[in-house]
Amino acid sequence: MAVSLNLTTIGFDADDTLWQNEQFFRMTEDRFVALLGEHGEAAEISGRLLEAEKRNLRFYGFGIKGFVLSMIETAIDITGGKVPGAVIGEILAAGREMAAHPVETLPHVQETLQALSGDYRLVLITKGDLFDQERKLAQSGLGDFFHAVEIVSDKKAATYDRIFTRHGDGAGRAMMVGNSLKSDILPALEAGSWAVHVPHELTWVLEHAEEPVGHGRYHALPDLGPLRGLVEKLFR
Repeated sequence: MAVSLNLTTIGFDADDTLWQNEQFFRMTEDRFVALLGEHGEAAEISGRLLEAEKRNLRFYGFGIKGFVLSMIETAIDITGGKVPGAVIGEILAAGREMAAHPVETLPHVQETLQALSGDYRLVLITKGDLFDQERKLAQSGLGDFFHAVEIVSDKKAATYDRIFTRHGDGAGRAMMVGNSLKSDILPALEAGSWAVHVPHELTWVLEHAEEPVGHGRYHALPDLGPLRGLVEKLFR
């Protein structure tokens, strides 16, 4: 694939790239495991919840609502259909608390977006529940930095090709920045984009993948702080 080295568009993932997300899922899962503690070991309950989440992705997608429904399904399954109504109530309350939690932006986000937004089209590209992602973006105060916002059901090479063509000059002149190798990095590289991995210590297990070491358009940074310098080194 013939691509230009001139960069015009930078895409950013949201959850665990711009703001904290997975830590609230982990905290809620711990609470869920404790609720069902008399019905099994913690590892078994967590494992069955993960299996429910995998099964339900094609029905509910990513985000809090699907997670809550998977917890309820797991509770019904583990208790043989005898889960008390009070436990269901606790699960629903935990989901509401997740959806109301204040947004916590990650280090160097504000200054990095501000520094890049004057020279590049910035596009927010995120999976998850539409209502919740819109809420988090509004609370984060980062919305004005973005030329466009795309909340998608999944991230494939075709997703990046479509978005970077719609909001930029094609995938070959775009860069994707995110914490998920599976969703943010590998499909963006496949589409012909540059990709920068910014790891998060709590990335969800279903987002893990093998790092594309040696790929000419792949880079990894410890956080968003050095991103502006990397972009200037590569394209100026």
